[in-house]
Amino acid sequence: MQNYGLTLLLIVAGAGVAMLARQSIRAAHARRLSRLAYFDHCRSLFSAPRLSRCATGFPRLSGKYGNSMADLQVVPDTLTFRKLPALWVLVTLPGPLPVLSTFNLMIRPTGVEPFSGFHRLPDQIAIPDGFPRDCAIRTDDPHHLLPEELLAPHLSLFDNPRIKELVISPMGLRIVFLAEEADRARYLLFRDAEMGRTPVSPDQIAPVLERLQAIKADIEHYGLDDSRRAA
Repeated sequence: MQNYGLTLLLIVAGAGVAMLARQSIRAAHARRLSRLAYFDHCRSLFSAPRLSRCATGFPRLSGKYGNSMADLQVVPDTLTFRKLPALWVLVTLPGPLPVLSTFNLMIRPTGVEPFSGFHRLPDQIAIPDGFPRDCAIRTDDPHHLLPEELLAPHLSLFDNPRIKELVISPMGLRIVFLAEEADRARYLLFRDAEMGRTPVSPDQIAPVLERLQAIKADIEHYGLDDSRRAA
């Protein structure tokens, strides 16, 4: 009788383990699908959109926006120093610009941002008047920065508390913003850091693309005027 009871207990335990395994597989599959769909609603912003999958399971979306190429990426940040894990969206206009140095403005840098090369730039400069007081600015050449008056009209970008970074370089422009944070209760109780279950809205992406287009236009106009003065 004891052997029968032990056998029955093992069968029940095995069935429970099998059920948990099936649930885990289903949850992982659902997580993969939801992550891959993160930019689904943004495809309509681009002509000839191209979608690829990154190692994180999140997509990378690129295409033509207006007269520029644009690129969207997602970077999960689950480092434990943060109060909550975060999901960052990188909006980039890749392509050559008539600038001679990299300008990187970041709000409240911590030194371990996984989406940025901010701390690899060698020179930190003083914050000019009118710039966000909680920002830091780094560059690879402080002698060839864009004039402050060119950037000033675009500083209202940082009125949005989710905007984290602006990068201007000879290779293009980028704005990084906070798209999502992990659910506080689930993270504190279960350490559940899953994010990206709901696709990002194009209403979050389009204004950032428009701002990048405006910055690009001002830089190109400045570069053209500078060339004319040099001639």
